[in-house]
Amino acid sequence: MPQIFTPAANTVAKASIVGGFLLVASLLSSVFYLGSTSYVTRQQDVRPQPVPFSHRHHVNQLGIDCRYCHTSVEESNFAGLPQTKTCMSCHSMVWTDAPMLEPVRESYATGESLEWVRVHDLPDYVYFNHSIHVNKGIGCESCHGAVNEMALMFQENSLQMMWCLECHRNPEAHIRDRADIYKFESQPDYDPPADQLALGEQLVRSYKVNKIQLEDCSICHR
Repeated sequence: MPQIFTPAANTVAKASIVGGFLLVASLLSSVFYLGSTSYVTRQQDVRPQPVPFSHRHHVNQLGIDCRYCHTSVEESNFAGLPQTKTCMSCHSMVWTDAPMLEPVRESYATGESLEWVRVHDLPDYVYFNHSIHVNKGIGCESCHGAVNEMALMFQENSLQMMWCLECHRNPEAHIRDRADIYKFESQPDYDPPADQLALGEQLVRSYKVNKIQLEDCSICHR
């Protein structure tokens, strides 16, 4: 009976197995890499809003505290979006005829809420509580970036699980004195600590941060 396969067939078979393995590995690597890019995370992506609200103008130039608009950030899992009457507390007196603020005036007149687009929007399977982070000494800037420098709001960080775990595994590097939570590094009234880790270790004990519990899956996935 004649030989069906040539001696080179063994080499071809081995090369095919190795090539198939490399192809699968490359595809998986590409998927994981794509998942970490801004194409998926939407970092630096400015979302269209009903009004082009400038945090830089309101925070840096006017000195408005985060809590003036985000009223529930210290008490609720949701930071809260300002009611139209909050906007109109100023804009009934200043920029009263500005065309860009027509949606605000219309909302106030009709009682229909403005439909803001959430920039920091976590998946439904992730539980995040603003109040616990704020009360444990995590500043706005740690998650949202230098909001005070943003003419239009965008997502500074990936908000993916590994990014969250960087802080959960090492809270000393990020925790602040509660008096500095709403301050930003570029502002003149904020003086970053010379030794963040030393201060962080002290605050972790003072604020009773349970580092073991921070890595428990049920903290974020309930």
